[in-house]
Amino acid sequence: MRSDLTSKSSVIPKTSIGERIEKFATTLLADFRFAPFNALLLIAIFVAGLVFHLSLYPFSPTAVLLFVGSALVLAVVLRLSQVWEAVVILGTADCLLAYLELRPDSEVLLASAIVAILIAPSVQIAYQWERAIVLRFGKFIAMRKPGIFIIIPVIDKVARFVDQRIRVTDFSAETTLTSDTVPVNVDAIAFWMVWDAQKAVLEVEQFEDAVILSAQTALRNGIGKNDLANLLSERDRLGHEIQKVLDEKTNAWGITTQAVEIRDIIIPKDLEDAMSRQAQAERERQSRIILGTAETEIAEKFARASTHYKDNPVALHLRAMNMVFEGLRQKGSMIIVPSTAVETMGLGALGGLTAFGRDASSKSADAPESTALGEDSAKKTG
Repeated sequence: MRSDLTSKSSVIPKTSIGERIEKFATTLLADFRFAPFNALLLIAIFVAGLVFHLSLYPFSPTAVLLFVGSALVLAVVLRLSQVWEAVVILGTADCLLAYLELRPDSEVLLASAIVAILIAPSVQIAYQWERAIVLRFGKFIAMRKPGIFIIIPVIDKVARFVDQRIRVTDFSAETTLTSDTVPVNVDAIAFWMVWDAQKAVLEVEQFEDAVILSAQTALRNGIGKNDLANLLSERDRLGHEIQKVLDEKTNAWGITTQAVEIRDIIIPKDLEDAMSRQAQAERERQSRIILGTAETEIAEKFARASTHYKDNPVALHLRAMNMVFEGLRQKGSMIIVPSTAVETMGLGALGGLTAFGRDASSKSADAPESTALGEDSAKKTG
């Protein structure tokens, strides 16, 4: 969990010009998709008309430049615009220019230009994951499946190419209060797909924006119904609730929401520090409780053991001697025990007897030496 908004990095993918053009072709602003195949078809028709023109009339550099130049300009402009207005205006301008430059030998060029600018945009291709919504005079007539299909120039319009693959959309709820009035920033992602392209296009103006805004609203409502502890510990439950609410709303649009996942929950820095201190205090309390419980259990064990030693002084004496032995073996020759333990084990008497025995043995060892010294001194005196 991140605590600072500045630490959040948003990565914006870079798109090429071709990708932006393809994306524009799938929106409501475009009338058709002018793909590289359409450009190739347009140039091929112009070249075929040029070859036929040169077979009928003498070679003319003006005719060649005009044919090739018109084909290239039309292909580029239609690729960028993808609207019927550009087809009509550019086609009319090209025919007018050809008529003025090549009259009276401009029939082939005029026919080639008309055929090219009408046929090339009319051949449409829908990819495997797409469905094309076709309108005729503004009225829905069909939903085209993947592959090649033909539309009538100027009259028909491909309202939209709808991608029916599973999409991943990220959304967020910034500075939203929980049920215990804690401001949080939540990031989430939604997995959704269009299962009915006709409903999604004809009944919703911008279904992608509608899904995102609905997801944000559902996320804010879910945050407001839960406290901070539930948000942090039950992310899966919150995501499932948001997915259920969102799916009920979008299902009427031909869109289904498969899953919603809570990606990040950001809380204020001060609150995060306070929660950290609270967690440390809670761990300290738990450790003290565990230690006290252990002491209680140990005392109970000692009390239970005392019943076995109460009427058996020999066992108690052996246990005490064993404890002293273990202490001497592990920690050296010096051990400190309570006075009561000394009296119980008879260590005082044992120590006295040991000391007395050592004193008696030392005196007996010194006696012969003193006797020998007495005899020596008596001889010297005599």
